[in-house]
Amino acid sequence: MHGGDRVAATLQVHGVRFVFTLCGGHISPILAAAKARGLRIVDVRDEATAVFAADAVARLTGVPGVAAVTAGPGVTNIITALKNAQLAQSPVVVLGGAAPTALQGRGALQDIDQRSLVEPHVKLVKTVRQVRELAPAVEQAFAVAREGVPGPVFVECPVDLLYEEATIREWYASAAGKGGSVAERVLRFYLNRHVEKMFAGSQEPAPVRARAVSAAAPPVASLRAAAAALAKAERPLMIVGSQALALAAEAPRIAQAVTSLGIPAYLSGMARGLLGRDAELQMRHQRRQALREADCVVLAGVPCDFRLDYGRHIRRSSTLIAANRSRSDARLNRRPDIAAIGDAGLFLCLLAETLGPQRARRDGWIHAMRNRDQERETEIDRQAGAPGQYVNPIALCRAIDAAAGENAVMVADGGDFVATAAYTVHPRSPLSWLDPGVFGTLGVGAGFALGAKLCRPESEVWIIYGDGACGFGLTEFDTFVRHGLPVIAVVGNDAGWTQIAREQVKMLNDDVATVLSRTAYHEVAAGFGAQGILMSKASEMPAALAQARAAAKAGRPVLVNAWLDRTDFRDGSISM
Repeated sequence: MHGGDRVAATLQVHGVRFVFTLCGGHISPILAAAKARGLRIVDVRDEATAVFAADAVARLTGVPGVAAVTAGPGVTNIITALKNAQLAQSPVVVLGGAAPTALQGRGALQDIDQRSLVEPHVKLVKTVRQVRELAPAVEQAFAVAREGVPGPVFVECPVDLLYEEATIREWYASAAGKGGSVAERVLRFYLNRHVEKMFAGSQEPAPVRARAVSAAAPPVASLRAAAAALAKAERPLMIVGSQALALAAEAPRIAQAVTSLGIPAYLSGMARGLLGRDAELQMRHQRRQALREADCVVLAGVPCDFRLDYGRHIRRSSTLIAANRSRSDARLNRRPDIAAIGDAGLFLCLLAETLGPQRARRDGWIHAMRNRDQERETEIDRQAGAPGQYVNPIALCRAIDAAAGENAVMVADGGDFVATAAYTVHPRSPLSWLDPGVFGTLGVGAGFALGAKLCRPESEVWIIYGDGACGFGLTEFDTFVRHGLPVIAVVGNDAGWTQIAREQVKMLNDDVATVLSRTAYHEVAAGFGAQGILMSKASEMPAALAQARAAAKAGRPVLVNAWLDRTDFRDGSISM
């Protein structure tokens, strides 16, 4: 069993089904061994895509997603994706190649200080120095990625630990040479001793196991205090965030708990779709006003960051309950009246059991919020009907919402168009919406869709792209085609970085660097072997979307290039 096989065996024991990668000589033994053990190797065109895909797998399954990247530039290319996973609290395991242990710091190919580069963006960096440490290091990585606040972990695997011992001994013997000088004899002695240390104990049996990790339940005292506060509240409100779905397998139970509590709820991030498509308790609009009216607010896995105006959206006289795995996030910018430190999803389940149904007391409050939501929906319908030269973006989002199958998974990657979709496209079920999260990263779309389609092969997977964001991952249509993954991408092509341009032009009277072209993205996708569809008029929407669904059903990836008109739907939406 060589080092690569030790790594692959550990991945297999942990239930890993996919390894996302861009090939490199430093990691080849891991890929070959994983393939031999039945894991699917999914090779992409950019290492960042590999980490984004692993991130999506982690979010949808609860099992840490795995990416393997080669040394040097392979590692530097994933920094943004790592930071996105860290801030989104996604349990991702990255296996990074590295230069041979004896040559690090000596100018070897692609040898850099990877630890210093990666360490700020992960929960743990584990550098392996002996073959026998490989399996325990990967085992530890899976445990650390999942425990507490989930997040990414990086395991550095030098290339000379991964190949068969005979090959490495031969390589080092060749490097030592056969000369008789004192310097050459000393070099041979040093390298022979180095190899002995590397392979020490590697002939002994190496048991591979998966370490059990359990989520911490919130303290009983916090649950009782929260239940008492909600029992007295007349206008309670709940905001549920991605962290509440960290235990992906518990999503149905968490959804039932939210329904049982009978508290109007706003859902964000991975929690979108938690209550289904048209749940009466789910509110979508006027969140700031609702927070100012509420007398008790529950934040389930949501910090008081810029999205809640650093806590200022919640009025001071209301009782604030914060359930969060992170003590610092629970107290960020606004100290809660009740802090329930533990898994936010478990908190909701236990709270529902403690409190019991409360819906009847709040029908008036819920009814008032529903009426307000409906008024906004009517206004959006009016805006969707506005005519233009090309396609109204609001109407297109409404059309996507109507056309997508009931098993659809939506991947959001972009600025202005995608933010419009967030208000108008309704996820169908729990864990059916993927967006980058708090980091606001562009370029997640292809990787997220890749991971989603592999996890949910029976589902329609839609990428809702801004034309700016599309440019980051368009080359991955080659990946979709090669791996037979029929995703549907709709590019909202308004020929610009519109989310930036909205405020920049207004404030600075200059559109510098915000202008794009009506690029033929559909032709690029077709060049990779996918189907490309151009939609330039509103009248073409139904046929184009139907054609896209038919292509995907037939097993072919498809990209719809939709030429958009500009609207004032999101004026004044800049965030700081």
